[in-house]
Amino acid sequence: MLSLARSTLRYEWRRFLAAVLAVAFSGLLIIVQLALLLGMFGTVSLVVDQSRADLWVSAPNTPSFDLGRYFPLRNESLIRMHPDIVHVESLLIAPGDWRAPDGSKTAIFLVGVDVRDSSLGTPSTFDHSTRQALEEPGGVVIDVDDERKLKVTLGQTAELNNKRVKVVGVVSGFKNIGGAYIFGSLSTVRRLLDNSISPDTAPYLLVKIRHPDQALQVQQQLQMTEEHPRYTVWTKNELSTQSQLYWLFESGAGAGFGFSSLLGLAVGVVITGQILRGTILASIREYATLRALGVSAWSLNTVVLEQAWWVGLAGLAVTGVLTSIIGWVGKAQHVAMVFPWWSLVGTAIITMLIAIISGVMAIRVLYKAEPGELLR
Repeated sequence: MLSLARSTLRYEWRRFLAAVLAVAFSGLLIIVQLALLLGMFGTVSLVVDQSRADLWVSAPNTPSFDLGRYFPLRNESLIRMHPDIVHVESLLIAPGDWRAPDGSKTAIFLVGVDVRDSSLGTPSTFDHSTRQALEEPGGVVIDVDDERKLKVTLGQTAELNNKRVKVVGVVSGFKNIGGAYIFGSLSTVRRLLDNSISPDTAPYLLVKIRHPDQALQVQQQLQMTEEHPRYTVWTKNELSTQSQLYWLFESGAGAGFGFSSLLGLAVGVVITGQILRGTILASIREYATLRALGVSAWSLNTVVLEQAWWVGLAGLAVTGVLTSIIGWVGKAQHVAMVFPWWSLVGTAIITMLIAIISGVMAIRVLYKAEPGELLR
């Protein structure tokens, strides 16, 4: 019976092609949506992910990196007292108003980093020349994909919070969903911040420890356990995950992704099930003949389920090819897409489930495959 299922697929592949494409489309819809969602919200924590800091210190109850609240820098002395701490520095982030040369305004996020070679906060993708350029007073760096939005290019000047700045560098990979990232040195950003923000405060302290593999131990030792702590200590991964989860659930995009994924799953099951059902109906006389020869209904069910299994595998292969193409195109067009291993495995499992469930739905047709069908 197993060879019968494969032979049917081989010689009547045109009948099953639509089912394969339906399964492939459902899997592609799920994996691409998830990749776009992860890539989109991953931009929120890009600065955190590309930092060299082992620990991040923030004000208590910080919901996301881009929503960091300023707290007193005197807490730095408490951090430095730990014997395993080798370096501590500030990182600034604040919303701002960008005014292009033509007068148009854009909401941005201003990020202030230490530009020395030993810096913990400067993104690891910044080369030495970019760091040097940021030492120029009033110099800022923007993402290449934000040039059109900000309406400036390298070497041009603009206004940020009503103060003049000059674009001294252009980088790639920092396109943000919440607003364009504008990087500057700590001194430049301090000058650009609102006067209501005290120079003795910062939203983050970045910490380098002597033995990075002991980051969790040092974090626990630095973490305050009192009812109203002065600060919260994060590992880099914790702050990155917290920022992405905040945007995922607070923005409502997570619910939208779940609904669209369920819709894609339902469409795939219904369409694939109907196609398999139609294929069985087209061969109902052949199935009736097998019943007349004494083949059990269970054996015929096995044929249909194996056909569904192979349809699922073929659809999964098509999904893999299309996903690779879309991922390549997205990378070429600087579209933020992330394909972690667990999303690929999860999509493969869901794709096979779509095919199997569709096969189960189509099995009901076999109950009509009685020998009496041959007399009609």
